[in-house]
Amino acid sequence: MSDETTNPMRDQIQAAIDENPVILFMKGTPDQPMCGFSARTVAILQSVGQPFAAVNILPHPAIRQELSAISNWPTIPQLFVNGELVGGCDIVTEMYESGELQHALGLDSGGESQPAPEPPAPEPAPLTIENRL
Repeated sequence: MSDETTNPMRDQIQAAIDENPVILFMKGTPDQPMCGFSARTVAILQSVGQPFAAVNILPHPAIRQELSAISNWPTIPQLFVNGELVGGCDIVTEMYESGELQHALGLDSGGESQPAPEPPAPEPAPLTIENRL
């Protein structure tokens, strides 16, 4: 078997990273994040007014595996800016608070550090009735 075998999933992920100036690989979608770390990262990007592409890794577990192979980063979310991995939620939060993220995004940081915004509280689950008869 050749080392030159193609991997369509990895190629698609790399193409998405290359084609989008800011892309977030996350659990869920920006409108409905499925984990707190993804929600916080979305809230930070939205608070600075940065448009971004997003990929929900949950429907296809292979996305996470191939993404980690590309980035050498094991956790989700993963934020890429101009084709380079910025990091996960903790790094994005630290960079936001120091103004480094705004600088990396080409935005005005406002000159002073500020705490990262909290994601909105999740809506309560709908009422369900369990029948134990």
